[in-house]
Amino acid sequence: MITKRILKADRVRSIEKGFSFIPHRFLTDGFVASLSKEELLLYLFLVLASDRHGLSYYAYDSICTLLGFRLDEYIEARDGLLAKDMIDFDGTIYQVLELPSQPVGTRRKS
Repeated sequence: MITKRILKADRVRSIEKGFSFIPHRFLTDGFVASLSKEELLLYLFLVLASDRHGLSYYAYDSICTLLGFRLDEYIEARDGLLAKDMIDFDGTIYQVLELPSQPVGTRRKS
């Protein structure tokens, strides 16, 4: 078993103004493997951009610019995350949702 130790004590992360998190089971329960590269990037962006309730309201053009997406890539990634029940979107506001009990669907072609 590997013993964990702090590698750089002067660079230990701390929680300041904003804070985002992704549950460990996002990795261990297969959510990462179920997402396309674009879905994964958009999900990470929405997690980082959201408040403590998972809400964010970035416009699609800002998201596309920041992530380097074409409009069709953004729409496919957004719709994929909606279908996988990982986010909700009302046309203006996004909500990153509590992860479903297990990943929905399979990885899409990237």
